[in-house]
Amino acid sequence: MHSNNWLQYSYQKGFTLIETIVGIVVLAISFSVLTSLVFPVAEQSAEQLHQIKAAELAQSLLNEIQNKAFDENSDMAGGRVRCGESGAINCSTAMGAEGSETRVTFNDVDDYNNLIYNAGEIENSQGQLLSLYTGYSLSIRVCNDADYNGPDCNGAADANTSTAKLIIVTVTTPTDFTMRFSTYKANF
Repeated sequence: MHSNNWLQYSYQKGFTLIETIVGIVVLAISFSVLTSLVFPVAEQSAEQLHQIKAAELAQSLLNEIQNKAFDENSDMAGGRVRCGESGAINCSTAMGAEGSETRVTFNDVDDYNNLIYNAGEIENSQGQLLSLYTGYSLSIRVCNDADYNGPDCNGAADANTSTAKLIIVTVTTPTDFTMRFSTYKANF
């Protein structure tokens, strides 16, 4: 009678230890394949968002700079006489802010030359921190470029100061992707 009970218990349904281990290994392999396919796509998606935000930031700065006077000696209201014209005042040869000017008081294009914001320091034109761009950094270069052969403000200075200024805004995203944007401000 005891042998009959033993036979009943020996044929129970279920997974063996080896089947369970094989199942865990198969799941681990499939999860690793799945995550290796999904994570790069998520990272690329974030990079695209960073690039869009960098383009928005650069465009905003370029618009701000374009709305300033061509030169410190130019008529700020866009008058009839331009600096460098015959009979008019000479254009300034100094690039950069004059005296103790800050971005809030910048009044001409070349004031922005060598303006640098490190990550977490980007401000708007009123001097308020922009929390939307945490992790972004940017730099602005302005140089004379009368022959419109830019985009490089690192070469020899252009002696013609009364034709055009090249403005280059370089934005670096939190993922260390660098984008350069440039435009010209002509003397008119």
